[in-house]
Order: sequence, then structure tokens, then C-alpha cells
Amino acid sequence: MSCYSSEHLQTPTIDKLAKNGVLFTRAFAHTSTTLPSHTNILCGTTPLYHGVHDNFSFILGQEFLTLAEHLKASGYSTAAFIGGFPLDSRFGLDQGFDIYDDNFENRTDIEIQAEFVVDKALSWLELQKSPWFCWIHCYDPHDPYSPPEPFRKQHEKDLYNGEVAYVDSTLERLTDYLETNNLYGNTRIVFTADHGEALDQHGEKAHGFFAYNEVIWIPLIICSPGITEGRIDEYVSHIDIFPTVCDLLDIKKPHFLQGISLLPALKGRKISQRILYFESLYPYYSRGWAPLRGYIQNNEKYMDSPIPELYDMKKDFSELNNLAKGKKLEAYKKQLDKIMKDQSNPESEKPRKKVDQEALKKLESLGYISNPNITLKESFGPEDDIKTLLPHYNKADLTNKLYENDEISLDSAVESLKEVITATQQIDIAYKGLASLYREMGRLKDAVDVLKAGIENHPSSYEILRDLVLYLSDVGQYQEVISLCNSNYVVQMDFETDIWNVLGYAYWKTGDLKNAQETYEKALSIDNEDPTLLANFGNVHFSYFQKTKESHFRKKAIELFEKAVELDPNLTQAHDGLGIAYLISGNLDKAIYYWEKVMKIMPSHTNTVYNLSRAYLTKGEKQKALALLEQFMKTNSHRLSPENKKIFDDLIKKCKSNSQIKISSQQN
Repeated sequence: MSCYSSEHLQTPTIDKLAKNGVLFTRAFAHTSTTLPSHTNILCGTTPLYHGVHDNFSFILGQEFLTLAEHLKASGYSTAAFIGGFPLDSRFGLDQGFDIYDDNFENRTDIEIQAEFVVDKALSWLELQKSPWFCWIHCYDPHDPYSPPEPFRKQHEKDLYNGEVAYVDSTLERLTDYLETNNLYGNTRIVFTADHGEALDQHGEKAHGFFAYNEVIWIPLIICSPGITEGRIDEYVSHIDIFPTVCDLLDIKKPHFLQGISLLPALKGRKISQRILYFESLYPYYSRGWAPLRGYIQNNEKYMDSPIPELYDMKKDFSELNNLAKGKKLEAYKKQLDKIMKDQSNPESEKPRKKVDQEALKKLESLGYISNPNITLKESFGPEDDIKTLLPHYNKADLTNKLYENDEISLDSAVESLKEVITATQQIDIAYKGLASLYREMGRLKDAVDVLKAGIENHPSSYEILRDLVLYLSDVGQYQEVISLCNSNYVVQMDFETDIWNVLGYAYWKTGDLKNAQETYEKALSIDNEDPTLLANFGNVHFSYFQKTKESHFRKKAIELFEKAVELDPNLTQAHDGLGIAYLISGNLDKAIYYWEKVMKIMPSHTNTVYNLSRAYLTKGEKQKALALLEQFMKTNSHRLSPENKKIFDDLIKKCKSNSQIKISSQQN
């Protein structure tokens, strides 16, 4: 931002705030991920106190008082307008807000552009008659960087800058509204960011791994009546915002706040210097890498990890010269232990809470990968340090992305990922990626072997476990699926349905209908609108009908298939199930109707080609059956087993003969 340096991107709206207020040149976040940083701001405490350390698996407890709750109790209307899914209300930051607008257009959306966030905020502000507190969250400068035009074209060589320029332009509408309605002079404005972006400094692409200044040094600008405009160089942090707001509004501060009020500094006086704690625990909670914690004190920055770091913030703000090498660090470690003890809270030691399936998938789509029940080690060596592991992670990540974008060959991608696994067994995405490539090559056995090695080295990795059970199911090893899912990994499966779905399918394929039913009931209790689950549960009910001949099972199967089709009109297995169910009900025309739908969606669906061709023959429509079978065999005979090829060849012969055929439910 140009208010911090003339060499930077021009940000006129933010510059105007800085000109009319106080800009802090050395403000820091305590964490480098979205949810913990905003929790620090709204609670006025570090993660050691409130216990929210990462975007995954943490939910702010109701026992913690937020700034919104405190202001609401003081007579303020409160509203929040959220631009990114990591701050969805399910994570607990909605406490105290009359309006917490995290309404994404549909279940798959993960962010809202700044202009729409500001639109909603302005609509709310126009209705306010009493004092108000409004939090506006612009998520746009996050990877992937995709600014709208004209900012994309203007900054095509630096899309991150394009996102910042877009947000700056959008915020102008907000400041214009305040000025037009004579509100600007009586409004306290705090402008900040949750964290920075590394942009390849120290080998980090975005944020979340390290705690170097590029990711924890953040902007902080405060505008308020009665303050002395200017720049302040003292070290301050996110947790100072809550007490500062209280003083600016002349509201009593809660006793538990860990930050200090910056009001003296805003009035031109010195503020006391303190120790600023920080941490980066996303690699620890997501992959079991070594934790990273540290503090800033007296222009020194200490980072505790298996390969510790110490920097002179005055002489080396870019952190290029590690002073820890060869230096005795016992005093620094002891100081960190004291900080952690002093700032901790017994309530924060409660077990982590789990996110649901929708949250898990959305956070994964944003690049946050986690293993919700990872077994956390207590001792670490240099081989576990983020500095050791991140280069290998970056290589695996880049390989996967290059292959997805057709920028490297399949063989090159395989060799690259094998090199990563040879160098270190701690990169989970290397196992996942290599197995996926083997699967694409038709080497399913090799894919399964890679994932088994992955599970051995990452016993708590949900993602590797998920892929392994899927691949085992693909090769028909259903008993192994059942054994694996009923091992110690089962505790990880109460937040997401993929594994439950495969486990239910394995029980069904092995004829264990009781366990299949219980498994799908469990899965549907997690997500009752998953069409694949509903269709597979329909198969279980239909199998019950075939076994017992009780008609209510057939009716329930049809009900489940129909609901699955309603949710996903292209789900072939549900259409196929309806075809079979209606055939058994004696309604051949309706069975044909659903099977023909399958053919439009997936002409190579083997079971449906078999069933539909026999249905045509039953109705005497031999030419229809023959055309269907010949077209299918023309493009698919090479992938059929000898037994199935003979079945289809025999059907073709019957189409060309004078014999009649009657379709039987026992032959489907």
C-alpha cells in the first residue's frame, strides 16, 4: 500500500485513511491464518487464551466475550459482513452480532467479492438510527488471485496487487457514504489485515506455514475524532484493537484483555513496550510437522522450532541473517515458556471441535488441508522443521498443479513425486498425487500400494485413508475396506461421508445388509442430501426386498432413488436403480424410461445396456436392441471380461434370430 511506501501499489482510499488518522508502521498479527487472526482481534487475546489455533477443527467457545458482545451490551447495533468462508458463523465469531451476513449464494461458494460485501454493509448502515458497530471483511487478496476487470488487465503481471487495488477502490464507496451523510467525523475507523502474503519470500507461496514478517506484519490505521494524525513506530498487535476501541468510545474495558489501549499513542504519547507472542500451527495441526512459536521483544524476534531462529528487527527486518546459529538460546526458550504459561487459559485446553463435511470441503478448496484427528507428536527434530519440509511440499504441490494444467507429462509427474517420497516420507500430498497418477495409468495395484505406504507414514491422514478405501473398493477388495474402516481410523469418520459411503457399499457387496443399513443411516445423519448416499441406500433396500419379498422395501428403494435423482438429475446409478425397481413392479415401460435416461447421460453404462437391450427384446423391439448393443460393443468390447463379452455376443445373436426373450428380475 502506498501509504506504507511510495514504491508500492497506489491505494488512494487507504492512503486517505492514513492521512486523516494514525498509521502504525510496526503492527503484527499473532497468527498467519484467517480464523485465528480474526479471533485474536475480536477477543483481544492470543490463541493461547481463546484456543483457536487454525482454520480447521477449531470453533470459538461461547464462554469467550467478543468485541461485538461487549459493544452490544453498551447499546450498539452490531453487524458483520463476511467475504470469506473461513469466517463462516459455524466457527463461532458471530457471537454478539445482530446481523452476521455470511450468506454465500450456494453451498459450494467460498468467497464473496468485496463490492457485494460493501453493498450489503451500506444497505445496513442506511437503516441505523442508534450507535452502531460494523465489521466489513474483504477476503479478495487471498490465493487464488482473481481480481475483476479493469484491475485484472491493469495488474496482469501481479494479480495480488490487482486484488488489493480492487479492494481499495471498493472501500472508496464506504468512505464516500460516511462523508456524504456527515458520519465520517464521528466514526471511529480501524483498518487492518488478518495476515500478510509471502509471495515466495523464504520459500512460502502464500501464508499459513511460516511466521516471517511478510506474513505476520500487517497494516493498522486508526481514524477517530480527537487524535493526533501521524505515524507510530512502536510494536503493536491485533490484540490491542479491542481495548483501544473501548477507550475511543469511553466504554469500560473487560478485565481479561491481553492487549493494551493505543489511545495514548493516538494522542501523541509514548506507549509501553511489551512482548508480542506469535505462532504458526497450521503445519502442526494439519500434518504433524514441528510447531512454530515465538515472540518479539526489544527489536529481537525469536522463533522456536527444531531449527531455531533469531533476528534483529531493526537491522534485518527482512529476516535474512539468522543470529541463532552458535548462540545460546536457553534464556529465549525460558522466556517463551513463561509467555505461554502467562497467556494461557484452562478453557483453551478443551478438546478441539470438528467441522462438518461442507466446511471441510470448502476449506480444502481454499488450499487448507487438514487431518481432523491427527496424532500429534510431542518431540521433534530438524527433519520435522517447516524449513526442512516446505521445499519438498512445494515440489509436490507444484508437480500436481503442473500436471493438472497439462504443463508436464504424466511420466515426469510420476518421477517428480517419487523423488519427493524418496527424500522424505512426511509429504502427504506426494502420496496422494502419485496414487492418483497410477490410477490414471490403470495401475490400480500400484496406486493402492502407494497409499498403503502413505498410511504407514501418515497414520492419521484422513485424505490418504479416504483415497485408499476408494481405490480398494475400485479393485473389489471389499473385505479389506471393511477391515480398514473398522480399525483405529474409524474415529475420523464422523464429519464426512465419503468413507461411510464406500464402507456401506462394501457391506452391501459382501451381502451384509444389516451393517450396510446402519452405515448409510450414519452417513445420512451427517448429510441427508448427498444423492450418491441416497442411491446406494436405495440399493440396500432393494436387496432387502429381493431377500424378503416385502413390498415396503421396494417402495422405500424407489423413494430413495427418486430423491437422489431430484438432487442430481445426472446420477446414473439412481436412474438405473429406478429402472430395475419398476421392472420388478411389473412396469416395463417405466423401467425403459429410466434406462433410456441413463443412456443419454452415460452411453457406456454396461449394466444398463444389458438391461435395456433385454427390455427391448421383451417388447419385441429387436432392431432397437440390436442398434444399442452393436453401438455399445463397437466402443466398449475391449474393456469387457471374456465372460461379459460372451453375454453381449449372445444377446446380439438373439436380436438377429427369431427367438423371443423375456426379461427376468433374476437376470439383472
